[in-house]
Order: sequence, then structure tokens, then C-alpha cells
Amino acid sequence: MLCENEDMANMASTALLGEREPGSSDRSGAAGAQTAMDADAHAWAAFASASSDDAFCAAWLTLQCSLITGVQAGLLLLHDEASQTYVPAAVWPDPRRDLSYLTEAAERSLSQRRGAVLGLDASERERLAPDSVHVAYPIETDASIRGTVVLDLTARSEPQLQSVLRQLLWGAGWLEAMLRRRGVGREALLLERAATVIDLLQAAQQHHVLDHAALAIVNELATKVHADRVSLGMERDGKLKLRAISRTALFDSKSQLVESIANAMEEVIDQESGVSVPPVPAARGRVNVAVRDLAARAGDKAVLGIPLTSGGEPVGALVLERSDGPVFDADTVLLCEMLGELLGPALDRMLHEERWFGGRLVDKLAQWRDDLLGPRRPALKLSAALVVLAALFLTFADGEFRVSAKTVVEGAVQRAVVAPFEGYLAEALVRAGETVTARQLLARLDDRDLRLERVRWSSEREQAERKYREALAKRDRAASRILAAQLSQAEAQLALIDEKLARTRLLAPFDGIVVSGDLSQFLGAPLEQGKVLFELAPLDAYRVILKVDERDIGYVTAAQPGELALTGLGGRTYPFTVKTITSVSTPQDGRNFFRVEAALEQAPPTLRPGMEGIGKIAAGERRLVWIWTRNFVDWARISFWAWLP
Repeated sequence: MLCENEDMANMASTALLGEREPGSSDRSGAAGAQTAMDADAHAWAAFASASSDDAFCAAWLTLQCSLITGVQAGLLLLHDEASQTYVPAAVWPDPRRDLSYLTEAAERSLSQRRGAVLGLDASERERLAPDSVHVAYPIETDASIRGTVVLDLTARSEPQLQSVLRQLLWGAGWLEAMLRRRGVGREALLLERAATVIDLLQAAQQHHVLDHAALAIVNELATKVHADRVSLGMERDGKLKLRAISRTALFDSKSQLVESIANAMEEVIDQESGVSVPPVPAARGRVNVAVRDLAARAGDKAVLGIPLTSGGEPVGALVLERSDGPVFDADTVLLCEMLGELLGPALDRMLHEERWFGGRLVDKLAQWRDDLLGPRRPALKLSAALVVLAALFLTFADGEFRVSAKTVVEGAVQRAVVAPFEGYLAEALVRAGETVTARQLLARLDDRDLRLERVRWSSEREQAERKYREALAKRDRAASRILAAQLSQAEAQLALIDEKLARTRLLAPFDGIVVSGDLSQFLGAPLEQGKVLFELAPLDAYRVILKVDERDIGYVTAAQPGELALTGLGGRTYPFTVKTITSVSTPQDGRNFFRVEAALEQAPPTLRPGMEGIGKIAAGERRLVWIWTRNFVDWARISFWAWLP
């Protein structure tokens, strides 16, 4: 399809060149335009007729460098699955040129997962060639970074760099299509194999009896892999029993053919690996005496035996036979091995469920008895003795009962800094987490409109004052009273504007820490009157808030001591005392919690509002067994009481 659109690509490149240099009238300009048109046409033709991924990448990079003016060098990096690194897939203009100096821009785009420009800051320009910038754009498919393209460009304005990034964004779609096309074949094979395995598993799960499930499996597998006969056998207590033969409802377990199939299965189980005749590469070096005997007795052209495993141990085997047609290939062996690993646990469970419950329970109890009383398993005996001692200790020993609760540290006082009036944000000097001092400037609002308003009212005040004096000079009482009122109005407006100008500087009310508020990304944005810009809390007064579960709130009283462990200050605990218990519960995550306030006895200097941790309140001495089982016992009591009529 790409080859059929080669003429269209040539026409598109010609149109692009025509737009680049409109109005060229001199011969040198026309010759340069014609040369550029020929180069673009060649690039489009190479791109449209690329027969391999390497040629496609090289043509794509050449085309991008020709469409973007001022490109000095280009590098395309793609992810290599074998080495798990990014390797060069194309280099422009000379594939032998060393472009390792573009690595920094490539790493930035890969880490940030977006387009990156290196060379805009003064510190970056020092590391680059004069009048040069590096532009990189990542190649992403299915939310995964697959590579990046890096260009070395002549310096240009930011709008022009945005155009370059848009061009790379458009061109990246071709690479994404190539990468998806590369994985289509592999994914199609995996999907086909997975679909076959799922069909076989579904056929097995439709039956609850082992023999019925085995017959369904062998019939379905014989159809899927085009085998003339498929047999399945399961092993119990070291004895193999043939369970099913495809397209055969009944068979004589003592016939020579069935015995030959069973011998082949035992040979497969003993070696715990696939065995085939003729051998496939994955099964070379295996003993195949019984399998060859089966092939000779049944007149088969090819025989394949695969073990069924459960928990890493063989529990049965599959034997596939073909009397004519091709031999079993590596894909069929891999499919059967996957099937053996997935079917083994299900069939082993069915085999185990064939026994009565009493038999399984007796076997389990006998196994535990033999392990505990036998001469082996000293670790199990020691563990059992320790469990008994621990149970006795927990039953009769006492311990401190402590109520645990999620905890958060809040400031004793929290002050909000709000927008005093509608305006625009001019400057933000602090953000959440920073420590500030009293009267420190936090942010500043734009005061240009207010200053212009002040000039206007100053002018009106001067005019009113001049007219007022003239009225006094003329002894015009009525006019002088009106002008006096206008003068007072102008002075009041000036006082109001001066007050607003003073409030454009948002200052910290006290020494503390900024709990919330980050306006660095909203410079120039409009602000509504009363909008909370910052929240501050002091650094010398804190309170501890515990969320106590309703099942434990009955054990908590005022003045109880406790300890607090904070996530951000690990390794130490801090004592506190319960002060207040609220009587209102708060639902959270399907449970009810009560808010309990406590006071720290000594706050560490590194403590900050908003820190979270776990608090434990001492609630007296209790039996250890009661402490560890009280939640379960309470739940059992409530459940039993709810169940009673």
C-alpha cells in the first residue's frame, strides 16, 4: 500500500516545498528549490518503498530532517528487547557519525515521557554548540515508551520550536504503526495458542468427573492438533491408570495397545519431560524406548508424550499419535507443554476428590500424627511444642492493653490567608511546606489598576478642592457644601484605594509553616474575593487527632496516657495525654470512628502539621489471649446474636 502511494507522497513533498519559499524569482532560489524538491521526493519515495524496519526508520528520520529546516543531525533510538536498552535505529545525515552528545536530550524526553528542548537556559547553552538546540520527542505505544527521536537544530524562537515538536508528534504515528506491525505476528501466534489452551480448559471445566473431563480433553486436543489418537493417564500412589482415549468410549485396559500407551506414559513421567518420535529439538537426548515401541506397534509416523504436572511434580501424561501427515513440530510441543502445566492441577484435584471425605481426612490426620511422632521432622516437633507453650503463656499471662488508632498532627491554631478583593496574582513567594516568619511577604497581587484608580481620584480631589476654594471665595454656600461633599468622597475613595494597595501584599500573620497553598503555577490568574490562598499553622503549638474505632471507644477516657509513632519520624515514639473525646462518629471505609484529641507532652523540633502515624492509648492490664482475640470474639457474638431468631 505504501508503494502504491509513492506518487502521492512525491506530490505532497512538492507542495510542502512550494509553501516554504513563496515568491522566489531569481535563478539561484529556483535551483535551490528544485534541489530541495528532488531531495524531498527521494525521501518520500524511500519512505514509501521501505522493505524492512531498518530502511523504514532511516527513511522516516531522513524525511523528518528534510521537513524541518535547520537540522544539523538526527538520531532515532528504539528499545531493544534483548538487551533491554535503547539502541540507535537510524542516524542522519551520516550513519557513521558519533551523536552521543544528543544523549542528554534523549534521556530527558524518556524520563519525562514528553517532548524536551535542551538549550533554552543559559546553563544548558554552555554545554551545547553555539546557536544550537536539541529537541527530543518520545515514541510511545500502548502507554509504553518504545524510543525517542532527537534533533540537533539551529537556535530559533519558542513558537518555532513548538512547530518542530508538532511535526515530530505527527511523524511519530508512522513509527507507532511500524512497532505495532512488528508485534502482530508474535501476538497472533500467542493469541491462537492461548485460545487453544482456553478451549481445552473450558472443555475440562464443563465436567466434574475425572473420566468425563479426560475424554472431553483428548477429543478436543485431537481435533486441535490433528492427531489420530490422544490418550490421557493419571498416576495415583505410584500406579498409572489410563483414563481416556480419543474417540473411544470403552477400551480394554489389558490389551497390548493400551499397555504400550501406558508404558510410554510411564517413560514420560519418569523423565518428567516431553518425549517424541522422531525427536524434536526440545526433546532431544531423552530415552524413548517405550515411545518407539508404541510407534512400531500402532504403525504411527509420529508419537509425542507430555507430562501433566501439579506443584512441580508429574501426576499424569498425554500421548499424541499421528499415523500419517507431518511430524510434531516445536509449536505443537510447546502448546502441549503449556496444556500439561495448566491441566495438571485441575485433573489432580479431580483425582483427589474422587476419594471420600473420610478417607482424605484420615490421611491428613495420619500424616500429621506420623510427622509429630515419627523419628523425622524435628523442626515440626519443635514448632508444635512452641505453639503449645505460646498458647499456655497467652492464656495465663497479663499484658498492657493499648487502643491503636490512626493519628494526624494538626496545628493548635490554623490561619487562612485569603484574597482581600478581586484581582490578579502578580507574585507567589512561598509554597506549602515552607517555614515563614511574622510579616514575611507570601504573595503579591497586581496593583496597576489600583494605582491608576488612585491617580484618577487624586485628580478629582484636586479639582474638587480647587472648586471648593473658589466657592468659598465667592461665598456660595450651596456650592461649597456640594463641593465639600465631593471632596470628602474623593478623599474616602483615596483612603479605600490606599487600603487596598496595602492589602495587595499578603503577609504572614505569625511565625509558622505553610500547610497548604502553591500559587507558583497561577501567576497572572484572576482571584476571587475570599479565596483561600494559603493556610498557616504555628510551629510551637500542636494537637494530636486520633481516629478511634467505635469498638474501642469504650476503653478510652480523658487523661489516659499514650504514645505516638509518626511515619515521617520513624524510630521514636512521643508521649501524649488524652484531652477530649467527641460524641459524634465519622463514617469512613465502611466503619465508624470517633475523634479523640490529645496533647503532646514534648513536641520535637522536626514535627510539622499534617504528619500522620499510629497512636496507642494505654487502657490498663488484660490477659494477652483476650487482647489478641477480643475483636474476633466480639464479631462472633454480634453475628451469632443477629443469626438467632
